[in-house]
Amino acid sequence: MRVVITGAASGIGRAVAEQLAVGDFIAGPHSYLLVDRDEERLAEVTAALGADACAFAADVTADDVGERIAKAAFAHMGGVDGVASNAGIILGGALAEARTADYDRLFAINTRAHWLIARALHEPLKASRGAFVATASMSAHQPTPALSAYSASKAALLMLVRQLSVEWGPDGIRCNTVSPGPTLTAMTAAGYSDPVRLAQREAGIPLRKLGTATDVANAILFLLSPFAGHISGIDLLVDGGMSNTLMTASGAGSGQAK
Repeated sequence: MRVVITGAASGIGRAVAEQLAVGDFIAGPHSYLLVDRDEERLAEVTAALGADACAFAADVTADDVGERIAKAAFAHMGGVDGVASNAGIILGGALAEARTADYDRLFAINTRAHWLIARALHEPLKASRGAFVATASMSAHQPTPALSAYSASKAALLMLVRQLSVEWGPDGIRCNTVSPGPTLTAMTAAGYSDPVRLAQREAGIPLRKLGTATDVANAILFLLSPFAGHISGIDLLVDGGMSNTLMTASGAGSGQAK
């Protein structure tokens, strides 16, 4: 499989590359175009995967990022069978206090970049009847007070990919998203460094544990794989069942309603 992975230097993106190499969902051989702005860590991942992997340093907010990725993918792999569009950032704060620059940056990375990359890779994905999977968030479904603009940017991503699934379905391209719940990655580790806060968070998850980058990567690989060959336009929650507890957590169903 010839796959483009963005945000590949760490966290979920890196786990996608590593799990793809294991071959549990998609048998090899595989070729990888690994995209990230962190050149040092990207080089580490690329070296670990060997000659089949190619590092491509890029800022996904650049207007030409999609075209540059497409050119690099053809040069290294001769085409594209799957895209794990994973690059994203988290910025906290309430909407009333958000800075315009932060709001715009969230949408530029968490929404617009996915469109730029998908648009540029439409033709190679059409040629291979491939799959595009973007990483969204549980916060795309549920308002998250501490992550207001982030939630909005991820909700926009869900609709973007649903729209792609309708427009590109006749081309044989499957387009889906995964939405992680609380997940321990390098980007979120600081927020869970307090054992008390960690325990509180895990208590609200039916499986009583945070997700891992590998948990999310496995969901992405499933959607890229032939096992999901008739699945398109869906969002797969990878949240340990947390989304099923939100009404209970808010007090609904306690017998108080009349």
